[in-house]
Amino acid sequence: MKLVTWNVNGLRACLQKGFAETFAALDADLFSVQETKMQPGQADFAPEGYEEYLYSAEKKGYSGTGCWCRQKPLNVQYGLGLEEHDHEGRVITLEYPDFYLVNAYVPNSQEGLKRLEYRMGWEDALRGYLQGLDQKKPVIYCGDLNVAHEEIDLKNPKSNRGNAGFSDQEREKLTQLLASGFTDVFRALYPEAAEYSWWSYRFNARKNNAGWRIDYFLVSHRLMEKVRDCRIRGDIFGSDHCPVELEIDL
Repeated sequence: MKLVTWNVNGLRACLQKGFAETFAALDADLFSVQETKMQPGQADFAPEGYEEYLYSAEKKGYSGTGCWCRQKPLNVQYGLGLEEHDHEGRVITLEYPDFYLVNAYVPNSQEGLKRLEYRMGWEDALRGYLQGLDQKKPVIYCGDLNVAHEEIDLKNPKSNRGNAGFSDQEREKLTQLLASGFTDVFRALYPEAAEYSWWSYRFNARKNNAGWRIDYFLVSHRLMEKVRDCRIRGDIFGSDHCPVELEIDL
């Protein structure tokens, strides 16, 4: 089975940059996107052979997640089931016979960490939610987690220490999540690889590969034996992020 996650930074904009062709070429069984920035029906994209699930923010042109899957899930849940966290279209959960897929767009702490307090509460709620699912069946958690976990996960760690996405608090929340029963698949397979999934539009960052790895696949520990590979597709354009692929025997 092949899964893909991609922050498209506006699905309608990405469609103008070859998204449909990339979608077809990647040929995924489950394709998750974040930051769709749209309401249902605003994008002309309906790939044949796929079920579509979109979760939009109440605020127009903001946030949003989506999934396309070849196999219809047993159940679909939108949000975490918590009033304070379910207005921004950030989490879609697809239940299958042998696993859950959770697609998330984690809130950005913003400049000056002005949304850090909200982010910390969101992280705790998300971790509790994933742990609850994991007690029932294994979980594949993917998306834009808006944090570079270790120094190897961004080009310039020293100058970015304490900034949104590389604050000690955000990094610690990911450490806690991993310690609660999950594995960062790419890092487990490639412990020394300095590869990135997001580049600023400023300062020729992508041309100079001055990026961050903030897009992930995390899996329940017991699924790692079924993982075949995880690849960061920096060769694919259309957004300020690139897709990440997971191949797993499920």
